[in-house]
Amino acid sequence: MANPTANLALLPSWLDPEYLLSGLGPTVITILCVILFAESSIFPVLPGDSLLFTAGLFIANGSLDVPLWLTCVLATLAAIIGNVLGYGIGWKIGPKLFNRPDSRFFKQEYVDKTHAFLEKHGPKAVILARFVPFVRTFITWIAGIGRMSPRKYLTYTILGGILWATGLIILGALLGDIPFIKNNVEAIFMLIVVISVLPIVVEYARNRRQPASPPD
Repeated sequence: MANPTANLALLPSWLDPEYLLSGLGPTVITILCVILFAESSIFPVLPGDSLLFTAGLFIANGSLDVPLWLTCVLATLAAIIGNVLGYGIGWKIGPKLFNRPDSRFFKQEYVDKTHAFLEKHGPKAVILARFVPFVRTFITWIAGIGRMSPRKYLTYTILGGILWATGLIILGALLGDIPFIKNNVEAIFMLIVVISVLPIVVEYARNRRQPASPPD
C-alpha cells in the first residue's frame, strides 16, 4: 500500500508529515502548532502544507483522535501568531539593517521599494504567500521591514491564515482518502504553489514591461 503522504525528498524523516503525526495521540496538536508557529515566523524549512493536509486526513480516518474544529482553530491561531511575530521582527530589525550608509548589500532604496510593493500588492501578496513554502515566512519580515500598515497586515494575515490552515485541514479531511489524492500529495501541493505564485509573476512581468517614468 502506498504511503499516505508523499515524503519530502529534501527533508529528513523527522520532518515527514506522517512521521510527525503518527503514534503521538492528542499531544500531536501541540507539535503541529509549534511547527506552524515556527514556519510562519522564523524557520521556513518545515512541511506546513503537507502537515495540515495530513492532519485532516488522519482525523477523518480515525488515526488522530482530536476534534476537527479544534485542530482548525489551534492551527490557524498558531499560523497567525507566528506571522505577527515575523512581522514584528521585520519591523524591529528593518531600521538596524537599512538605516545606515549604503553598502554593497543594504541600501535605503530596498526599503522604499519593499514599502511601495507591499502598499500596491500587499493584501494579495500576504494571502497568496501563505501557500508558497519559504515565501510565507519571508513575506512577514518584508512586510515589517517595509512598514506595511499594521492594521492592513493583520487583517490580511488573519484571512490568509484561515484560508491556509483551516482550508488545508478540511481539504485533507474531505479528500484525503481518495487514492489518487493521498498518493500524490506532493505533486498536488506543487500545483497549488504554481497557481498561487502565477498572479504575482504576471503582475511583476507586466510592471517590468512598462517604461520607467521620466525624472522630474
